[in-house]
Amino acid sequence: MTSTERGSYAAAVGLSAPLSTGFSQVRGAIDAATDHLLGLQKEAGHWVGELEADATLESDYILLQLWLYPPGPDGSWRPPTWERCLKAARSVLDRQTPTGGWNIFKGGPDNVSACVKAYTALKLVQLPGAEAALAKARRRTLELGGVEAANSYTKIYLSYFGLFDRDKTPTIPPEVFLLEAGSKINIYEISSWSRAILAPLAILGAKRASRQVPAGFGLDEIFSGIEPARPKLVSWKSFFLWADKSLKIWERIGLNGFRQRAIEAAEQWMVERFEKSDGLAAIFPSMMNSIMALTELGYGFDHPVLQRELERFDGLILEKGDRLKIQPCHSPVWDTAISSFALGIAHPQPSDKVRRALERAGEWLLSKEVREPGDWIVKNPGVEPGGWYFEFENEFYPDCDDTAKVLLAIETALPSQHRAWPAARERAIRWLASMQCRDGGWAAFDRDNDAEILTHVPFADHNAMLDPSCPDITGRAIEALCGPGRGRYREAIARGVRYLERVQQDDGSWYGRWGVNYIYGTCFALRGLRAAGEDPNEAYIIRAGEWLRSVQNSDGGWGETCGSYDDPQEKIYGASTPSQTAWALLGLFATGDYQTGSVVSGIRYLIETQNDDGSWDEELFTGTGFPSVFYLRYHYYRLYFPLMALGEYQRGRFTD
Repeated sequence: MTSTERGSYAAAVGLSAPLSTGFSQVRGAIDAATDHLLGLQKEAGHWVGELEADATLESDYILLQLWLYPPGPDGSWRPPTWERCLKAARSVLDRQTPTGGWNIFKGGPDNVSACVKAYTALKLVQLPGAEAALAKARRRTLELGGVEAANSYTKIYLSYFGLFDRDKTPTIPPEVFLLEAGSKINIYEISSWSRAILAPLAILGAKRASRQVPAGFGLDEIFSGIEPARPKLVSWKSFFLWADKSLKIWERIGLNGFRQRAIEAAEQWMVERFEKSDGLAAIFPSMMNSIMALTELGYGFDHPVLQRELERFDGLILEKGDRLKIQPCHSPVWDTAISSFALGIAHPQPSDKVRRALERAGEWLLSKEVREPGDWIVKNPGVEPGGWYFEFENEFYPDCDDTAKVLLAIETALPSQHRAWPAARERAIRWLASMQCRDGGWAAFDRDNDAEILTHVPFADHNAMLDPSCPDITGRAIEALCGPGRGRYREAIARGVRYLERVQQDDGSWYGRWGVNYIYGTCFALRGLRAAGEDPNEAYIIRAGEWLRSVQNSDGGWGETCGSYDDPQEKIYGASTPSQTAWALLGLFATGDYQTGSVVSGIRYLIETQNDDGSWDEELFTGTGFPSVFYLRYHYYRLYFPLMALGEYQRGRFTD
């Protein structure tokens, strides 16, 4: 459907669709969704859905096994985890596209880095009957530019096994861990996840770490022989490439004493952050890298530190029959906060069953409050710790998004006089307000982490070197600050509103950093603006509502693909999904729209696509890790966001 057709459709439904969907239908859908969600609550009181990513994680898992268990003296390779390697390889093969490659989101184009990793993993495992698939993958990888066109992290991993020229990979100097936090260049000027990913890689690079591959194994057949284009002679990218060459010369000179101190500093930084966490930063890439670094530093399989990190890594593995999948992390705080908030919205006068579930969830969330300083304190000193993280345990890395959502959720889930809640709320609100960036917005983990120059370093092609302010988190932070005690944060709220006004797109939408994409950003920007008391008749809010209605699909739902991060024109295309339909509706509700044909059609879409068990189906990826690089499918987004939308519609449409 073209944008013109969408606009015509929106106009048509606005005029001709029935102006209500019956209370009994809405209530029935809410009750069914509630029962389904309550059935998924864990005994401890939390929710945690599967978190799905692309096939690069299973490919990396196989490479990690080669690292941990190298080939025997005869060159053969059968690690003790061989059965798991076979299962992982089958999962990789399952996701090969009809064109022979691998993509990073369902329905997306083939991605050369994903292809290189998948091909390497499948060739290592040599699944019986996979020869034709490998041949097809080889052709597709070459069509995409071969190994030379892959990103820097893929090349770094291959270099550890002698499969890529190490001198053509970027140097990550561990000496940065010797620099003072207050110096102009230091590790806290890059995003928290980049710090955690790069620290172990700096150790591995400095130690010239390497492992053997099975006898006769190589990747020559997927090298195209075409080197990537050089950057402009006068550019920051070219400057950093020159600096990288200088670092390589410096490494060859070998100031060993200084280098050893740097390695030890990086090791200390890394090991300190193992404490009170699910692993280093509690995310797959840094956890995998840290395991590799520990083994290179001499930690044996009998060492308690390595044992613990391997156990935590194993916690990411899901085995189902003869298949194995890797989750990029766990999302219990996030899932529990949104589930609780959705239930609270849908049940303003909860039954005993719902009330007990909310209280259990609230107690569990309170047990996850951060009470110790983490990396954030470097750029935000003198603030009492507070807030929440995303995972089961990640004390060093609370984030503004989870903190805002938990504040909103517990306000709904627990009685205001609960013994521990008022003090925790006060700490969290103070912490959240203190994390506001100088531009008026909020980012995820740090304040003012926006030194654009660092996006040009050679290892910045994961497209997430920084953690700048974004509309989606800013909207949620404003919404949380507009709760009890909002008067103290009037200026912070006003600055956040001005930020949102300033970064709105020309078409009325907002960019979504952590969800796909403009529908997500627009939803949460509008919710923040409504909470702040902005007049829905303001031109910029009217424009946002018009944009949402203009991109509605003919089935009444909304959808947007991950491709909109690469080409914003793609924001007007995408099959309808329950989560994105819910976001669009929640955004429209924030403009005061509960009755137009667009809203009624969206509600009808949710009711008609609901399954008999109260759930919804959603196969597409609607979560964002690193835009253009890494996407996520949250398996519970299809459950709690539609429930939230139906609950808010019920309140706005049928409550006096």
